Amino acid sequence: MVAMPTFTREEIENLGRLAQIALTDGEIERLKGELNVIAESITKVQEVAGSDVPPTANPIPIEAYLRPDEAEEPLSQKEALAGAPETEAGMFVAPRILGEE
Repeated sequence: MVAMPTFTREEIENLGRLAQIALTDGEIERLKGELNVIAESITKVQEVAGSDVPPTANPIPIEAYLRPDEAEEPLSQKEALAGAPETEAGMFVAPRILGEE
């Protein structure tokens, strides 16, 4: 059995200093409890995961689907502007969102 260290108050305070986060007494106690639960969970996994069990990020293999990269004919300017509510000189017309400068 691999023993995980128990996080102490001093270690939590040091982590807060390293992260440049001001922690209240309540936050330190809460984090101490949460980190110790995580450490205990890691210990349990290490107990059952022997050297014959390969490291796994996901129990089900995931493969990315990539479509073939095939050149296609682009839209013409007329086709691209066909659904626009308003056009001018071959461009989309949109309301001005920035003030005059």
